[in-house]
Amino acid sequence: MSTSLNLQRIRQQFPALNRKHDQNYVIYTDGPAGSQVPLSVAQAMHHYLMHRNANHGGYFATSIESDALLLEVRRKLAAFLNVSDPDCIVFGNNMTSLTFALSRAIAQTWNEGDEIILSHCDHDANVTPWALAARDRGVTVRWIDIDPTTCALNLDTLQKSLSSRTRLVAVGMASNAVGTVHPVTKIAELAHAAGALVFLDAVHYAPHLLIDAPATGADFIACSAYKFFGPHVGIVWGHRHLLEEIQPYKVRPASNTVPDRWMTGTQNHEGIAGVGAAIDYLASLASSGSSLRDMLVSAYNVIASHEHRLGSHFLQGVAMMDGYRVVGHGTMQDRVSTFGILHERLTAQQLSTELAARGIYSWAGNFYAQPLTERLGLEPDGMLRIGFLHYNTIEEVDRVLMALQEIGSDERS
Repeated sequence: MSTSLNLQRIRQQFPALNRKHDQNYVIYTDGPAGSQVPLSVAQAMHHYLMHRNANHGGYFATSIESDALLLEVRRKLAAFLNVSDPDCIVFGNNMTSLTFALSRAIAQTWNEGDEIILSHCDHDANVTPWALAARDRGVTVRWIDIDPTTCALNLDTLQKSLSSRTRLVAVGMASNAVGTVHPVTKIAELAHAAGALVFLDAVHYAPHLLIDAPATGADFIACSAYKFFGPHVGIVWGHRHLLEEIQPYKVRPASNTVPDRWMTGTQNHEGIAGVGAAIDYLASLASSGSSLRDMLVSAYNVIASHEHRLGSHFLQGVAMMDGYRVVGHGTMQDRVSTFGILHERLTAQQLSTELAARGIYSWAGNFYAQPLTERLGLEPDGMLRIGFLHYNTIEEVDRVLMALQEIGSDERS
């Protein structure tokens, strides 16, 4: 059984990785904002548009074929999430729009004096939709605080906030800004003991670690395919009884059955075709497995091992440099290979601009993780964000480290 990735074969499947800057290949460390896409995903989208393009629910061949494809992709996503009911997979524009829709619907079950709990370490898409819904219903928002040194969630603050009035706990599985992986199974256990629902944002978790929805204990999980090598399509899974009981905002002619009652208007069918191809691509990295789920488990084992190696190498390199600091965990324990970086004198924007001039693509700012940057006192500049995915190499990590060292040295001189 292989325990490593065939990086040459993998990189050949991503046309974007052939881009050059000053005779060198561009290095994509911007993956936390969206991964690059293998050719097979683009081909699947093209094939759908050229041969199966039709709206939902018709009695003619292309519509029937299109609906069959949508069901097939739901089945693949059910394996991806380790759930048994494909009809509990909901598609939408993105995680943010789906969360706004779900929060507004769930909030109709809240009453004045109820409470919800949010996290200071989350992307704002898992904060503001719930906070606005709470405001509209007269519901109190309480917070899970963080350890500012490690950016780990402080579960004592969760336990102190939980009560018989708590209706929902919403938290991310992994921070999109600093890479911290959160103990969501424990959080769900505590929340359910208080009678609250649990909504998990798995957008940043999904490209690095395989989601196991039943193991998390969550009631809802959201993710976005553009983070795990697919197109811009949002995905929400929820328990069937909740998707059937909670009343969505929908137009009258739309079906009232799951999952259609949760999908406003015509969906991005070609994008959904690309989601299926992205899951097939991930499964193709497996060295074993008799089912799609087994293959995904195998693939993610080697992905996690490779990214752990990349991340450890990067952290060791940054630790040896003067002037730089990693926000959060200084090792790969309880994190993915996403890093928030600060320099003692240079702003995040200056660092990202200098990296771009060297053909290294990165992000600077708060990355919509504004609750975290506010809590850490990093507004308005935020952080430099460097992220590595499975198609990155140790040689690329070394080039990034060399560039950071050079930029820091230039600034001192």
